[in-house]
Amino acid sequence: MGKYPVMPVQTTVGNVPGEVREELTGCATRQRQSTQGSLRGDRDETAAQPSLSAWLEEVGERSEVARRGVPASVILEARDADRK
Repeated sequence: MGKYPVMPVQTTVGNVPGEVREELTGCATRQRQSTQGSLRGDRDETAAQPSLSAWLEEVGERSEVARRGVPASVILEARDADRK
């Protein structure tokens, strides 16, 4: 967070087809939550995850590091140093 506290913002979602609304309501009911509470949980869970592009970038960086590898001599030195 920044220097100042973040104020909650209310968001309205419009143009939701009836069948989608019914499905959202059904999911919330099965979870014993209000539709608003269920959507809030889904929103928070989604916001906590990296975007697809950020995730792909991270995977690419890890893959690049993995391709470089670690020479066997370095691994053996580390193993032997731990035994001293």
